[in-house]
Amino acid sequence: MSKEVKPESVSLRPLGGGAAVMATSEQEPVCIFGTGDLGRSLGQRLLQTDYKVVYGSRRPRSCGPLPEGAQAFSHADAAQLASLIFVCVHREHYDFMETLTSQLEGKVLVDVSNNPEKNLYPEANAAYLQRLLPGCQVVKGFNTLSAWTLQNGPSDASRQVYLCGNSAEAKQAVAEVATKMGLTVLDRGSLSAARELEDIPLQLFPEWKLPLQITVGLLAFFFFYLLIREVVYAYVDQGKDISFRIMVSLANKVFPIVSLIMLSLCYLPGVIAAFLQMYRGTKYRRFPDWLDRWMLCRKQLGLLALALAFLHVLYTLIIPIRYYVRYRILDFTVTQIRENQTSEFDNTMAWRTDSYYSVGILGFGLYILLGITSLPSVSNALSWREFSFIQSKLGHVTLLLCTLHTYLYGWDRFLHPSMYKWYTPAGYMLSLLVPTVVLTLKLLLLLPCVDRSITRIRRGWERTDLDEEKTLLA
Repeated sequence: MSKEVKPESVSLRPLGGGAAVMATSEQEPVCIFGTGDLGRSLGQRLLQTDYKVVYGSRRPRSCGPLPEGAQAFSHADAAQLASLIFVCVHREHYDFMETLTSQLEGKVLVDVSNNPEKNLYPEANAAYLQRLLPGCQVVKGFNTLSAWTLQNGPSDASRQVYLCGNSAEAKQAVAEVATKMGLTVLDRGSLSAARELEDIPLQLFPEWKLPLQITVGLLAFFFFYLLIREVVYAYVDQGKDISFRIMVSLANKVFPIVSLIMLSLCYLPGVIAAFLQMYRGTKYRRFPDWLDRWMLCRKQLGLLALALAFLHVLYTLIIPIRYYVRYRILDFTVTQIRENQTSEFDNTMAWRTDSYYSVGILGFGLYILLGITSLPSVSNALSWREFSFIQSKLGHVTLLLCTLHTYLYGWDRFLHPSMYKWYTPAGYMLSLLVPTVVLTLKLLLLLPCVDRSITRIRRGWERTDLDEEKTLLA
């Protein structure tokens, strides 16, 4: 009588310490091929949701620490114990599964792999795996979740799990596991969508692309504009070399200019949308794609504007310690002493500068409040009315204060011909164009007759209703 051959298996020391406990549940285990960071994190998450977990490894006796309650087997033995297998190995290591054709026949394989760059292979990893093992049902999924997310619990956007596959039954089996793990499943169709899913983790700040392009474009434009007006003009017209002012003085003009313009760009699409709804007489018609995309990136525009405002504050704080400023103050003082002159106190200038700084501080304080409430952890704790009050009403107050801050900075300089070097307006004048337009249009929307119409439209009223009513009365 031959001895029964038992599968090679071993219980390893768990991550949390202590001896691993052999699960006694009759529930079919979930198998994971691969004992790397993602494999261990996925197994830990499955164990927390009352699943039995077995690992398939090349070296089951020395594959490292596993989550408490999990077991390590050879690939062949682990595949025989489960009908659902998560493949947590890289594409270049798929070849070992060709030797497991009989053990994997009819099983559901969940491909969680990603590539280091786009278009690295002629076909998606999941499609390649399906071609390699035609007897299996391959589902692409879980590739947008990181090991850190699985360990610490999913939140917000990281709750979403995209699935695609040719078998509805296989996708349903994987979706049940994901739902039990507290994830939200989004079915993206057949396995032909696998390449699209594999490209998602390779995207670098997709929602920030347009805001960053706008920011860089504005910074570049105003930097070169002010460079020509101030540094190049001084060298050509007066023979002075003030290129040292590029590092602080020029930067401290560019940052607030762009910050103010970008803050106004956060509220301009809302104003345009209101006038568009009033023109159409309904809220049920879709906005143009450019306006819709603009409105979706307002949060990113605001946060970038806040970052530039922070830089403006920091640059302003170092002004007193600059060598150039200390030299000018000392030179002016010595000149006054030599010529036995004194400067009279200018009460108007004192009011202007104090108002300028005070309004700027108040505007920056509200600026920070807007940035804080845009954080998901803070906005989730607010009701919609509270969030709308801060982001809309206080947001427009912030824009008003920052615009007033710039007007006080300019004061009556626009009346001086010397401000128009080479017949070009100063940078702060250009920065006032967009916010002034936004505030003017917003003021029009606050008029009782206009506000009443907008409110009715946003509550569902359509202009066609009024036309039909007039027809019936006639």
